[in-house]
Amino acid sequence: MARQRKEPDNASCPPPADGADMWLFAYGSLMWDPGFPFEEARPALLKGFHRAFCLYSIRYRGTPEKPGLVLGLDHGGACRGIAYRIAGSGVENAMSYLWDREMQNQSYICRTLRLHIAGGAVTGRAFVIDRKNPNYARKLPFKRTVELILQGHGQRGTCRAYLENTVRHLDKLGIPDRGLHELWLAVRAHDAKT
Repeated sequence: MARQRKEPDNASCPPPADGADMWLFAYGSLMWDPGFPFEEARPALLKGFHRAFCLYSIRYRGTPEKPGLVLGLDHGGACRGIAYRIAGSGVENAMSYLWDREMQNQSYICRTLRLHIAGGAVTGRAFVIDRKNPNYARKLPFKRTVELILQGHGQRGTCRAYLENTVRHLDKLGIPDRGLHELWLAVRAHDAKT
């Protein structure tokens, strides 16, 4: 049976009025592989959510038999990332692309939120984790998180590469993330033993 594509939920994530530009918050792979055209990218802070390996990946970075883990924006804390400004004329195409990429398993909810960038705050969109989704991993023990990252391999590659790219991009941007660095060190230590 063919999977039905879920259209963007305009109630929770409406496009800007009158064809205006739209800001989108990126915190994981969208930082280093956005996949859509944008006018500018700025460092941004999102309050009320934090970056976490809290989503089982059974397609892009794993399989149903050997799931991997990917990042999600989970409730609480704050997260530094990138705010992309998408031209109004490109918003519909960008959102269609993002819906196909991010919402295949309905693991995220698109939310309209305040993003803090240099010069003030803007209204933007972000994909936050849906805690009711069966792929939500909650807070896993560190050792189990490392195991899932080591085993995960799917259509878009390995969880190991996903973690490495995210850590390297955050470092390049000057955004510290101690938790991701600890995971990366543990993954590299395992690789050194094998």
